[in-house]
Amino acid sequence: MLKNRSIWLLCALILFTQVLWAKTFTNQYIQFELPIGWECNLEGTEWVCQSTNKNRKKEAIIIMAAKVRGSQDSLALYQAYLKKPKTFKIPGGQTQVSEPKYTKVSKISDHQWVDSLHLASEVPGFYTRYMATVISDLGVAVTFSVAKDYYDSYQELFDRVIQTMKVFRQKKASGSKYELSGGNKNAGDIDKIEFIDGGGIPSDIGKGRKKKAGDDLGGDEDLMLLALVLLVGGFFLMKKLKKGKKKGKKKVRKKKK
Repeated sequence: MLKNRSIWLLCALILFTQVLWAKTFTNQYIQFELPIGWECNLEGTEWVCQSTNKNRKKEAIIIMAAKVRGSQDSLALYQAYLKKPKTFKIPGGQTQVSEPKYTKVSKISDHQWVDSLHLASEVPGFYTRYMATVISDLGVAVTFSVAKDYYDSYQELFDRVIQTMKVFRQKKASGSKYELSGGNKNAGDIDKIEFIDGGGIPSDIGKGRKKKAGDDLGGDEDLMLLALVLLVGGFFLMKKLKKGKKKGKKKVRKKKK
């Protein structure tokens, strides 16, 4: 009787764990499992995933981007780029220098990814884990950012998401074009972030080849995907954090009245 009860509890635990991770996200170039309580939305040309819990939204964020593969997009160049600290100016005139923790190549679902962790590469006080790869004629990047104080709490969650990632090339993609340069309604705000030392960013970062007819992903083929991901990721993080602070101030004012 006791043995049967133990088996039943074990089966229930396994089923409960599967339910928590039964939410599958898929777009035109990547698929992975999300825990319940998270959702992904298309913002501009990037996919952004966050917790649906308002109190936890500013703790962590996942951002996905892809572009037509250019001469700067390869595993070797991604790895070399992420090994170096990134120095750039952020809005307000402050200078920020990232701290690389590790950069390696990881195999996930039989596909090679460059896997790198930086501290303060996009926003001060945040860790960002970069997962970048190439497939067919695409460059694909996924970033996992979490506030420093919550890093240990989210590490296992992010590991689980990463282990379920599957990348692919869907030739006839429908819906939004996955580009990082041009077509982004927030491009003006992103331009306020300026790189200082280059850190491996192509010197012709604004002068790439124009989109070819028939390219369903659009974008600038000669731009390095990761150089733009650093800018876009930082922009989204700062935008989300500012939103949280403004909401907090409004609530305080209401209470005073």
